[in-house]
Amino acid sequence: MTNVATTVQRRRATPARPPRPRAAEPGPLRRFLRTHWYAWALTAPVVIVMSVVIAFPFARGLWLSFTDADRRNVSTRIGENVTPATYEFVGVDNYVAILTGDVGDFWARLTWTVVWTLACVACHFGLGLGLAVMLNRRVALRGVYRAVMILPWAVPPFVSAFIWRYLYQGEYGLFNAALRGMGFPGVEWLGDPFWAKVVVITINVWLGVPFMMVALLGGLQSIPGQLYEAARVDGASPWQQFRHITLPSLRPVAAPVVLIGTIWTFNQFPVIFLVTGGGPARSTDLLVTYAFRLFGDGTYGVASAYGMVILGLLLVLGVIYQRALRREGQAW
Repeated sequence: MTNVATTVQRRRATPARPPRPRAAEPGPLRRFLRTHWYAWALTAPVVIVMSVVIAFPFARGLWLSFTDADRRNVSTRIGENVTPATYEFVGVDNYVAILTGDVGDFWARLTWTVVWTLACVACHFGLGLGLAVMLNRRVALRGVYRAVMILPWAVPPFVSAFIWRYLYQGEYGLFNAALRGMGFPGVEWLGDPFWAKVVVITINVWLGVPFMMVALLGGLQSIPGQLYEAARVDGASPWQQFRHITLPSLRPVAAPVVLIGTIWTFNQFPVIFLVTGGGPARSTDLLVTYAFRLFGDGTYGVASAYGMVILGLLLVLGVIYQRALRREGQAW
């Protein structure tokens, strides 16, 4: 009994231990990284490479757009002799000079670029949708037709540009030879500003239709056939089925490909540069080819500002397009 009483007294004498403090709850960022660490690990190489390839040139171009950098004042190295850069910060002077027309012919280039983009994208979508609808039907040799239609997309753009340039050549070109064979005079396809614009639009339409056709054909094949069967039972005509089933069902596919096609066409460089070189008399120069020409002339600051203006225009276009889609109830 004595031992038991002693043990009880010792237990009563032992002070109670304070409660352990609870570990701090991790923040939202830490929980996010802990949950998705594997995704970050997989994408890290791509993010690093893209940062080096895109982020650094973009930052460099943005800085140059606020300077008076040109061929005479940039850093040069000849053997062991290094001449330091002497260009200076000039603020937004380059942007003001571009938008007021002091440098280049910005508004005329922008007008032609918009016309070129609208004409090409409209033809891309219209022809691509028509061909996709045709190839979505059960016709003989459908696989062969699909391969032939995709062929322009498979050929490198510079090869297509040189082939088309030869076909439109004034003296020895195939088209003028055909016109003369029928008794008509030849046309200055690449020497007249109007026909030169028609030529470059035609070539770009030929290059861009396969992409639109493939994308829209995939969208057509994802539309459930039961919708058309129900429409036929209700007596809907083919045009009504196309208008009320096909077009609304294609919107989720058509919206992103039209935006991508618009950006590609707005920045189309090979067709203009390799077919007409921007001529005649700079009549076919787009904003992007004119910016490249400024770089070739050694006006790096102005050329960089030109590039930033083009980027800003495309960002505004993308935002407006996305908001328009959201107003129509599309998630993209």
